[in-house]
Amino acid sequence: MSKISVLKTSPGKVIEDYSRLMDLAEYKKYVKKNKKTILKLNLSWSLYFPSCSTEPWQLEGVLKKMIKDKYKNIIPVENQTVVTHPWKGAYGNKWLPVLKKYKQEFIPLTDVKWKEYKPKQKMTAMNEVFGDKVYIPKIFFDSNVIHLPTVKTHGHTVTTGAMKNAFGGLIPKFRHHAHKKIHDILVDLLIIQKEVHKGIFSVMDGTVAGDGAGPRTMNPVLANLILAGEDQVAIDAVSAKIMGFDPMKIDYIKKAHDLGLGIGDVDQIDVVGGDIKKINLKFKTTKSPVIFFDQVLRRRIGKIFPPLEKILFHSPLFKIPIFLSGFYHDRLWYPTIGKSKIKSFNKTNWGKLWEKYQFGEKVNKEVSNEWGVY
Repeated sequence: MSKISVLKTSPGKVIEDYSRLMDLAEYKKYVKKNKKTILKLNLSWSLYFPSCSTEPWQLEGVLKKMIKDKYKNIIPVENQTVVTHPWKGAYGNKWLPVLKKYKQEFIPLTDVKWKEYKPKQKMTAMNEVFGDKVYIPKIFFDSNVIHLPTVKTHGHTVTTGAMKNAFGGLIPKFRHHAHKKIHDILVDLLIIQKEVHKGIFSVMDGTVAGDGAGPRTMNPVLANLILAGEDQVAIDAVSAKIMGFDPMKIDYIKKAHDLGLGIGDVDQIDVVGGDIKKINLKFKTTKSPVIFFDQVLRRRIGKIFPPLEKILFHSPLFKIPIFLSGFYHDRLWYPTIGKSKIKSFNKTNWGKLWEKYQFGEKVNKEVSNEWGVY
């Protein structure tokens, strides 16, 4: 039986609660000290929006605990997407001063060497979407990994969490193509993780959870919860249950459960630290215009007229959807609806904690490589 720890927390004691949470989930049993540990941050937006990306207190809580427990080789990483930049995101989400405080160096995955890898187990969709070649950062081999996702919805996958967080670490610049068969891809990535990593663990922040059109344009909800566990399927299942979904009706969780990659049935999961039976945030997943049109073009029109999908998503013309996504999210939604939601959030105790953290110094993006999308 898989064990997932869940704790109620508050801004005044969240750092200490993260320590207790990780002990309850027996993280030292899975994250060996004699191996390097990849700390896979979650960047869904270079700008800060509550519940969207790894929270600074989440990062601090995990780092403080690991250093106290004498873990030496910790490697905090994140990747670039077509709409985010790792250095901009590290600045915008206030990670850099936290990393500096605990003497850790942030490493964008655009700056490391990637190695071709042939999965031992048969893939369900990776080869179909990306061809025969799978690439993985060389630093990931023979390592532990700790994922730092948040509790939120996602227009492509209903919910998102630990399994989806591997998405940014195990696929380089073309991972947007995975949206076509995203549930199967997430299952494949978990298979690859189990082959590559010596230990896998997740610490999920639900202090502020995201409802609605995730993973960015959401409604922040103060849930005051944190979760941790070794079973990536189980922690996503518990998170989904807390949000109000039936985990076994979410494709990527059900598929992973059926393949024996983890436990997706909450009744088979040992939840310690808190009782989740009466928690139901009643979230509903909706889709932003960007995700809606992405799915229409890739899945519906792409099936009727496949050349159009190739033209739009596999050629330089893809720069147009990237521009439109950036315009909608950064220049339209964020300065209007987003800022209004952030203003309300900042009046809460979690918002006040957010404001106590510093942005630090801006890093010129030229110090980091960038994926050329096309």
